[in-house]
Amino acid sequence: MARVKGALATRKRRNKTLKLAKGYFGGKSRLFKTAKEAVMKSGQYAYIGRRLKKRDFRRLWITRISAACKLNGMNYSTFMNGLKKANVTLNRKMLSEIAINDAAGFTALAEKAKAAL
Repeated sequence: MARVKGALATRKRRNKTLKLAKGYFGGKSRLFKTAKEAVMKSGQYAYIGRRLKKRDFRRLWITRISAACKLNGMNYSTFMNGLKKANVTLNRKMLSEIAINDAAGFTALAEKAKAAL
């Protein structure tokens, strides 16, 4: 029986890492050891970034809602409290879209929130 050394598996594994490192600067895209380090680090950044994206969008939506609330003579926390008491269950993403695209609709929501307080 012939001895199998595993060169094919090793080459496939290395090529997979080098393919993930395509476009990186300098040796990071050509040398296996540095490419492996760069791919591992980029994976960590991507993992963290997926969580940060959720926070960043929520901050953006709250900022937009707050700006629209100020135009209607109330602050963000009062507006959200009023909506909660009025049993309006719109999430912040939809509220920010309404604030941008439908000013009259947002004003109606603000009036509903004021009435509930």
